[in-house]
Amino acid sequence: MKENIFDTPVPGQSLTNTPGNYPWEHAPQYTSVDEASEYVWDRMHDPAMLDQIITFLKNDIPVEAITRMIVFGGFTEGKWTVDTAILISEVVFNQVLAIGMRVKVPNIKMFIKDQSNNKFHKRFAKFKQMKDSSKPEKPTKDRLKQFVEEVGEELKEQPSGIMAKGDN
Repeated sequence: MKENIFDTPVPGQSLTNTPGNYPWEHAPQYTSVDEASEYVWDRMHDPAMLDQIITFLKNDIPVEAITRMIVFGGFTEGKWTVDTAILISEVVFNQVLAIGMRVKVPNIKMFIKDQSNNKFHKRFAKFKQMKDSSKPEKPTKDRLKQFVEEVGEELKEQPSGIMAKGDN
């Protein structure tokens, strides 16, 4: 069965909902960084959550990704505000890392890899190196045009979304 592309919320629909339907629309449970950090520490040492964190770390899930899940999850549950979430991010990162080090997880992955277009960056670096090298190979108009065409082809994406032209 094909998905209906028009089965999406209307822009501004969330503004018509009754205020206070969601936990993050109420006063947060923890208003200080210390309180929120202690809550996270206690919660992480719950045997079920501790097991999940260790399993994530052993399966190469980055500490950064686990931290983001915990911090965002606390916000959506109404535990803290976005501001507090940002402020506790480093503390939570260190807490997750400490758990991984304590149980001696080998090769803990720290950060989510760069999700940008690596081909573009490699080509751009090559072009820049060619331009800046000690034996300068003058970038000709033809080479510049070729570079722009290569990059342009890589950056073209199939448009998606409600307003995109269909495959019909």
